[in-house]
Amino acid sequence: MAESVYKIIELVGTSTESWEKAAKAAVDRASNSLRDLRIAEVVELDLQLKDGSVEAYRAKVKVSFKYESGD
Repeated sequence: MAESVYKIIELVGTSTESWEKAAKAAVDRASNSLRDLRIAEVVELDLQLKDGSVEAYRAKVKVSFKYESGD
């Protein structure tokens, strides 16, 4: 089996409903432009506040995909 190389990028997804939907938004958007997504790791969760209330949930997600050099 040939060796494989994977690239990792960080994305921040947002949702007005939940952290799960925020993470899913990041992965869904990545899947529109990247091929061979392999792993998604939630590395940070936070909240966007407005006037003391939660306005949005945010999830920072590391997404890995197979790196193709184009050779």
